[in-house]
Amino acid sequence: MQIAILPEISAVFVLVFARVGTMVMLMPGIGERFIFSRARLSLAFFIALMMVPMARPLLQLPSGTAGVVSLLLGEVLIGLVIGVCARFVMACLQTAGTLVAQTMGLGFAMTVDPTGGTQNPSIGNLLTMLGITLILTSDLHHVAIVAIHESYRLLPPGGNPELGDVMALAVRAASQGFALAVQISAPFIVFGLLFNLGLGVLARMMPQLQVFFLAVPASILGGMLVLFAVVGVMMSVFLGDLGGFLRQFTGS
Repeated sequence: MQIAILPEISAVFVLVFARVGTMVMLMPGIGERFIFSRARLSLAFFIALMMVPMARPLLQLPSGTAGVVSLLLGEVLIGLVIGVCARFVMACLQTAGTLVAQTMGLGFAMTVDPTGGTQNPSIGNLLTMLGITLILTSDLHHVAIVAIHESYRLLPPGGNPELGDVMALAVRAASQGFALAVQISAPFIVFGLLFNLGLGVLARMMPQLQVFFLAVPASILGGMLVLFAVVGVMMSVFLGDLGGFLRQFTGS
């Protein structure tokens, strides 16, 4: 009898791993690109292994192959929706870094983003790496794991999410990420406005002054001073909003 139930348990594990693996590959902190793929797969494997006893009563395996494939695609879709929406919020750091770099005059300073493998402003890469470090040190990735577990309560297997609900969640996540990016970079936007306004007045008062050669180093120096002064507040606001977004899936 124990051997007879092995195919059923294997099918349940594959379905659980489809959702868990997709979410782990996209979750902030634990699903970053620079983390070894084997490490992420191992983490997803053990999380799925622990969740099989909880998910097994919820999974009603259909008899036909088409039903199993449909159920598998539904599990992948649920994991993809939650993971991508979390990525939308996480992307606020790169957007905020781009705004900060443009304000400071460092928009041309581009480096390879370790999380995406693309060329992005160095300030954005700094904020992204700092955010990932704080996610791991503040145990916010534990909230992401709890969100994976509680997703079976909010979105039980077998029922594909409504397209309208998925689009609403994606739009809300994207708008929250953009609003958070503007909120984080607000001190630099104010600094840029005041600095350029003062620079324009100075150019009018002293036309013979080489404003460009004075503006670039002054804006970089002033921007760095502002960054050192407000980076703690920026990261605390980011962690609070990201934690709130993930906790909506935990029911807490």
